[in-house]
Amino acid sequence: MVGNTKAMNHNVYSNGLIQNSNGALEEKVDELRQLMGKAQGDPLRIVGVGAGAWGSVFAAMLQDSYGSLREKVQTRIWRRPGRAVDRATAEHLFEVINSREDVLRRLIRRCAYLKYVEARLGDRTLYADEILKDGFCLNMIDTPLCPLKVVTNLQEAVWDADIVINGLPSTETHEVFEEISRYWKERITVPVIISLAKGVEAELGSEPCIITPTQMINRATGVPMESVLYLGGPNIASEIYNKEYANARICGAEKWRKPLAKFLGQPHFIVWDNCDLVTHEIMGGLKNVYAIGAGMVAALTNESATSKSVYFAHCTSEMIFITHLLAEEPEKLAGPLLADTYVTLLKGRNAWYGQMLAKGELNLEMGDSIKGKGMIQGVSAVKAFYELLSQSCLSVPHPEVKKNVAPVEFCPILKMLYKILLVREFPPQAILQALRDETMNDPRERIEIAQTHAFYLPSLLGQ
Repeated sequence: MVGNTKAMNHNVYSNGLIQNSNGALEEKVDELRQLMGKAQGDPLRIVGVGAGAWGSVFAAMLQDSYGSLREKVQTRIWRRPGRAVDRATAEHLFEVINSREDVLRRLIRRCAYLKYVEARLGDRTLYADEILKDGFCLNMIDTPLCPLKVVTNLQEAVWDADIVINGLPSTETHEVFEEISRYWKERITVPVIISLAKGVEAELGSEPCIITPTQMINRATGVPMESVLYLGGPNIASEIYNKEYANARICGAEKWRKPLAKFLGQPHFIVWDNCDLVTHEIMGGLKNVYAIGAGMVAALTNESATSKSVYFAHCTSEMIFITHLLAEEPEKLAGPLLADTYVTLLKGRNAWYGQMLAKGELNLEMGDSIKGKGMIQGVSAVKAFYELLSQSCLSVPHPEVKKNVAPVEFCPILKMLYKILLVREFPPQAILQALRDETMNDPRERIEIAQTHAFYLPSLLGQ
């Protein structure tokens, strides 16, 4: 009898993980509602801003988990209107729909199937916000999501939000949240903002530093940093939605990170918490830099395991060197940074972008916003890290040349990626020349230099 009762209170996923019962979910909602001071009958409003792959999946996961508790929690997502779906994508989308019986039945039940037939035939134009309502993210067509409440008016989406999920690229974050701040001028309560963005920008001036998306949000809106958090980890959006086991960290002030870790966590998606917000955020942007180069090396060497391992040794040594500039205790970042780098090199869009450039299937004239993939944030991250670490005022001692040099001189891979992607001085093939440069130091030596010299520069984080 006890076994039967237990079975009734849980649902088992196909991968063997156990889903929380509805009662446990309601308890998590009630705890967060109480912390946020929500009155009975006033739902907790969660709003996703930006509908790329990860932003859409994050909103869909919340909808899947808490959609049955509509009186207590409501989720919606904002994306810009007017983005047309081209004919080829519409045809592929139709194939995806017909390959999934559950999706096909859902669309027929919602009287939404006919428009996809018409779009396949070229008799109708679909729009990205329109298909997102049916659970299709334009950057991730092959992974249907649950239906979502989509709002295309930014003011309508965010004005009464309790929790805002930033799913925008770092290059768009400041501009959009500056607009949002105009709609929050009359607010009495302060919203909580969780940023998913893995990108950075450089602020050059008398005191050069890195600006992260959470800092951009704080500057644009005036929302205090204790109410702005970062969530990141070694996550591939489509795999997480398909309930592959994954974990992430939510970083920020203790008041919010611990209850939000509990609220956001699921049996297949474990959320840990950490106080080190900005450094984790920067590490999320750093791995995108080297993922592009990894993709180039893989394509140019016909997936040579030896060449990829040589590249990995050099790029990880550069990342270790950079973490010694950015963190007082860089060894604490080694695990999260390497895990995030590993998954990005395996299956991330930045590595894919590097491969396509090297194969000639993409070119730099196409920009860094790619159809079907979204924003390639590694390009702007290369620019940010190169320009920042090139500043002479940040010079550090070089033990071999016996003089101070700009930190970028310890990072030949970063320098070459900048010359390929931004200056366009060299073609992608030059990444191999950089690896084969006989003057390049042993990666071990770069790590030893970082570990034996006091390179930590807190000013790089604006601290």
